Formats: sequence, structure tokens, C-alpha cells
Amino acid sequence: MAEHGTSAGDGSQWWYSLKTNQVEYGSGSPGKDRLGPYPDKAAAQAALSTAAERNKNWDEADEEWNRD
Repeated sequence: MAEHGTSAGDGSQWWYSLKTNQVEYGSGSPGKDRLGPYPDKAAAQAALSTAAERNKNWDEADEEWNRD
């Protein structure tokens, strides 16, 4: 049996719920209402900051692309 933070092949993974603003393990909120999957609880807890950082990087890349 896999422990939390590992994939057991049964869909049990870490997610961040956009509805409840809480981390979930395994099935929970519908896919449209969550971010993930994440490899562990800490990564799921950082979901919003990870998404914000990625968006910032993509915006900067777009600006650079548009300058060329």
C-alpha cells in the first residue's frame, strides 16, 4: 500500500480545491474546481503561489516574444 505523497495507481494524489481553498488527498472536488495533481501535500499547499509564479513567467516570456 502506498503512503500519502506517493501514487498507488488508484488516483490518490494531492490536489488544491479552488472551492474550499484547502488541500485534498484523493478524490474530492470535481476536476474543474481543483489544481493538481501534486506530488505531496506541501506542493499542493503552494498551488496558488506556484500558479502565480508560472503566470508571471509566461507574461514575461510573452512580452519578450512580442518585442522581437
